[in-house]
Amino acid sequence: MGVSGSTTEPDREIRHHLSVDVEEYYQVSALEPHLPRERWPEIESRLQEGMARLLDLLDEFDTRSTFFVLGCVAEKHPGLIRDLAQAGHEIASHGWDHQRVGRLSPEEFRSQVRDTRALLEALSGTRVDGYRAPSFSITRGAEWALEIIQEEGYGYDSSLYPVRRPGYGYAGGERGITTLELEGGNLVEVPPATLRVAGANLPVGGGGSLRHLPLGLVRAALTRYGRNGGGATLYLHPWELDPDQPRVEGTSWLTRLRHYGGLRKTEPRLRRLLSEFRFQTIRQTLGEKGYL
Repeated sequence: MGVSGSTTEPDREIRHHLSVDVEEYYQVSALEPHLPRERWPEIESRLQEGMARLLDLLDEFDTRSTFFVLGCVAEKHPGLIRDLAQAGHEIASHGWDHQRVGRLSPEEFRSQVRDTRALLEALSGTRVDGYRAPSFSITRGAEWALEIIQEEGYGYDSSLYPVRRPGYGYAGGERGITTLELEGGNLVEVPPATLRVAGANLPVGGGGSLRHLPLGLVRAALTRYGRNGGGATLYLHPWELDPDQPRVEGTSWLTRLRHYGGLRKTEPRLRRLLSEFRFQTIRQTLGEKGYL
């Protein structure tokens, strides 16, 4: 494949980004056929289990992260948003209820990004600059959503994952931080990390990659981004630090593998990355580079 699992000593001066998509395990798109939205109010929350483990790790390594929060989660757990902001973490928007962008009309999408931002700003007492689409669902042909994000006052987006996968990702997109020139103005794009392998972008920035791929590939991506003078953006979910979450019956073997595979690896592997690399919020990096 042309990539070694080992890396050189990490450059501790480079700051990367650890981001968190704050959602319940039952709000994952792959589980929607089995746990439809009308059932969500009756399902017991497991958010605090994963969040507690994650925040303990971040405190241990004195690390601040960017939390992309669903509006419906913030509405149900307002104290969590206040606590995150008070601890110095960045609060950003993940939309309202994890609807894929392609399933929303432009009017519905605008309402969701506007309402979520207003709620998060009211709860956190801080400006919300960032947005990330559920399931990275701003795909080719859905660029209209970027125009709305910019019009609604967001400073950056983190939705264009430059990988090829049906209904997911933005094939051919930029791999590093870039400025999108839109009709209404500029919007900064902060894509999750990829690793260039055999002429293709390997998605290594997500929690699934952290759980399923050799850790050396994730470390190699962080090191390469650092060599190029920029930080890599990783993301994960609180449920990925909750190996005891309920198992949903009736799912396919592939969904079970993707969702439940390697859950007990998340915490020790994340601890390894936090001990070797330095992380800060996306907003801090964009401020330092003059984007915001």
